[in-house]
Amino acid sequence: MTIETTTTSSASIAATWAALTDVSDWPRWTKSMTSVERLDEGDLRVGSRARVKQPGMPSMIWQVDDLRENEGFSWVATSIGVRVTGHHWLSRNPDGTTGIRLAVEQRGPLAGLVGALTGARTRRFIGMEAAGLKAASEAYESKAG
Repeated sequence: MTIETTTTSSASIAATWAALTDVSDWPRWTKSMTSVERLDEGDLRVGSRARVKQPGMPSMIWQVDDLRENEGFSWVATSIGVRVTGHHWLSRNPDGTTGIRLAVEQRGPLAGLVGALTGARTRRFIGMEAAGLKAASEAYESKAG
């Protein structure tokens, strides 16, 4: 099962990338995150890990498995019977705005059951995250500009 959403930010791709990769700051701009604790230091990179707590859900450890500077990243968390991949990708639009695409993909023998139990919440959370990233990137750009 994959749940996806897209939005557009008036911020530059650099400002959106800065907001996106400061994962510890996510709870400030989206209520879908209670806490995000980096488990390593430095810039976000392949292999970086974070403990993420979301309302009504157990904490999960996410590990970055793909990262392309100013384009996006994906990270993976596993629990019994389910492998969850979170995708966060940016694109430069011809008018200078930034396209944001967020997706959550659930695979594994229990993915159908987990999706049935959490699908509505996941859709709500991913919408909150897209709106929050849009607002955070635009605020970052206005501070930098």
